Amino acid sequence: MQKEQRPPLLLIGCCGWPLARPRYYQAFPIVELQETFYDPPPLERAQRLRREAPAGFAFSLKAWQVVTHPATSPTYRRLRRALAAEEAAQAGLFRPTETVWRAWERTRELAEALDAFAIVFQCPPSFGPEEANVENLRRFFRAVQRGRWLLAWEPRGRWPPELVTSLCRELDLVHVVDPFHARPVYGACAYFRLHGRGGYRYRYSDEELARLLAICREELEQGRRPVYVLFNNTQMGEDAARFRALARAGGLA
Repeated sequence: MQKEQRPPLLLIGCCGWPLARPRYYQAFPIVELQETFYDPPPLERAQRLRREAPAGFAFSLKAWQVVTHPATSPTYRRLRRALAAEEAAQAGLFRPTETVWRAWERTRELAEALDAFAIVFQCPPSFGPEEANVENLRRFFRAVQRGRWLLAWEPRGRWPPELVTSLCRELDLVHVVDPFHARPVYGACAYFRLHGRGGYRYRYSDEELARLLAICREELEQGRRPVYVLFNNTQMGEDAARFRALARAGGLA
């Protein structure tokens, strides 16, 4: 009798493709797409990525920046087509505008084409807990068609933990953190994004990866399953591979 396989407790990958995709698919079980944030690709590309990926491979994606970031963000330089003045005035911060809703629809279409399991909403540090931002956040997530996706929110301003907890519970969001900076305050699973300690140009030491594994164990002991670990630093391919080997040796991946 064939032994039933348990779902993995820890899924490790990268934010983007540090390797050619055929090699990446062999090395990792998950990827978080970044191009969907900067300038969404054609649906045909998303469908092709889904077809070429092996069975069981998991996609998450970042929501288009037009949902989360104002048009003054330097990340808008990577748009192939600049926003019209009216669109730029309406962009970002979850505001109830036609431009934001079109950006959400584009994100949703890509998530469907990828058969993604999660959509990540990373906010700029300037998006703080002001009343208008909180109300726009509530209005947006109450109105979106959620599908089957895990909706994951990464606030980067100075948000009080109790407010983050309350909003995530109310809006059914998973709190995304860099575990070396904070710990998640809400979510049935844990979603970690490793940005590099002190900046993107970073390589994690063996000691730091051992600490990361201990943090993942703590989250699992608290009942958060699975734990997603996505590296987003210059050495992400190497660091993710080293961490996956460490997690496998510990029986977690």
